[in-house]
Amino acid sequence: MSKIFSRIVGFFGNRTQVGIDKAGNRYFTRKEEIDGIMKEKRWVIFKGEQDPTSIPVEWICWLNGQRKRAPTLEEMAELEARRELVKQNIARLKEEEQRRLKEGGVRKGITTGKVGGPDLQSFIRQFPGSSEEGGKAKEASEEEEKRTPEETRRQEEEEEISESSEPTGSGPTFRPGTWQPPT
Repeated sequence: MSKIFSRIVGFFGNRTQVGIDKAGNRYFTRKEEIDGIMKEKRWVIFKGEQDPTSIPVEWICWLNGQRKRAPTLEEMAELEARRELVKQNIARLKEEEQRRLKEGGVRKGITTGKVGGPDLQSFIRQFPGSSEEGGKAKEASEEEEKRTPEETRRQEEEEEISESSEPTGSGPTFRPGTWQPPT
C-alpha cells in the first residue's frame, strides 16, 4: 500500500512543468528510476478536450525524445511567423498563376521545365522503309554520282566506322558505336 501511495505522491510531487503552448496545453517531465536506470518521462496535460492534433510539431518532437530541450516561446513565435510567410507566398503564387491563365488564354499556367513530347518525324526517320527516306534515297544516289572516287571511299570508311559494334576515337573524334550484346 505504501508503495502505491509513494508512486502517486511521486507522480504529482516530482513533476516539473517545462512549458505551455499557444493552445494552453501544459508539458511536464520527471526523472524516474526504472530497473536501476534513471529515465525521463515526458507528458502533456491538455487544456479542455484531449485533442492530440492541437499539439505543435515542436512539442511532439520533444515528447517523443527527438529533441533534448523543450521549445522556447521565442522559437515557437519565430516558427509561426515563418509558417505564415510560407502561406502568404503560396497565396501569392496561386494568384500569379490565375493571372497568367487569364492572360494566356488556352495555355497552361505552369511549365514543368520539360521539353515537349518526342518529334514524330525524327521517330519515323529511324526506320529504313519510311516514306520520307524514299525521297532522300533518290537525292543521295544523285549526290553519289557527282562524287569523286576519293570522296566515295572516304564516305564508305565513315559508314563502316559508324556501323562498328565498338565505340571508336577519343576526345572530339569519339563516336559511340551501336554495340549490342553478343547473342
